[in-house]
Amino acid sequence: MRTRAVWPAHLLGMDSTTPTLSGLAPLISIEELSEYLNVPTRTLHDWRLAGRGPRAVHVGRQLRYFIDDVNEWLQQQREDVTGRAPEGR
Repeated sequence: MRTRAVWPAHLLGMDSTTPTLSGLAPLISIEELSEYLNVPTRTLHDWRLAGRGPRAVHVGRQLRYFIDDVNEWLQQQREDVTGRAPEGR
């Protein structure tokens, strides 16, 4: 049985209003997001290229995700009625 991953401890409860040491909004790596959503990183790349996943930011050659963008995207994925996907999916 697979267990659901949780946000890394240092990111729990953070959003854009949570101050960080640098004063910037917290970012997570594609690997952290993959673990949290329990989907392969390849799926995240595919979703991003198809315009279906959360918005990403390039930091050098690495992809990063603002936690607020991930949370907003997750809210958009909620079913309106049990068993029905949101419009446009």
